[in-house]
Amino acid sequence: MTTQSIDVKWTTNMAFTANINGHELMLDLDETSGGQNLGPRPKPLLLLALGGCTAMDVISILKKMKIEPEYFNVKVDGEVTEEHPKHFTKIKLIYEFRGKDLPLEKLQKAIDLSQNNYCGVSETLRKSVELTSEIKILPISE
Repeated sequence: MTTQSIDVKWTTNMAFTANINGHELMLDLDETSGGQNLGPRPKPLLLLALGGCTAMDVISILKKMKIEPEYFNVKVDGEVTEEHPKHFTKIKLIYEFRGKDLPLEKLQKAIDLSQNNYCGVSETLRKSVELTSEIKILPISE
């Protein structure tokens, strides 16, 4: 077992910085919450981690299947409670594809492999949040 660590260092007011894989990221609140809007909020970054993890898996798996979409996007929608501690109760992943020769069953297989076998973020979140997904095949651009 390995350990991953990140320091979240207070910068000023409600802003914090973190160094992730050699890249500095600033976190902050918006002005109405006491921040200066110098960076993203933490909860959306959780959605980003999930979307990025599964997106990288899906593209990697599709390349092994010799399928390369013209366009690929993962939209991540999270439902948040109104009461504190505000947390996600449901997260929906919408996988958007565009291109020729995109067999739906292979797209679904790549998504299933990501969600059930490879994406550690999905595995972590699945224990406390309802995760669902959908595939959208977008029309080919002319």
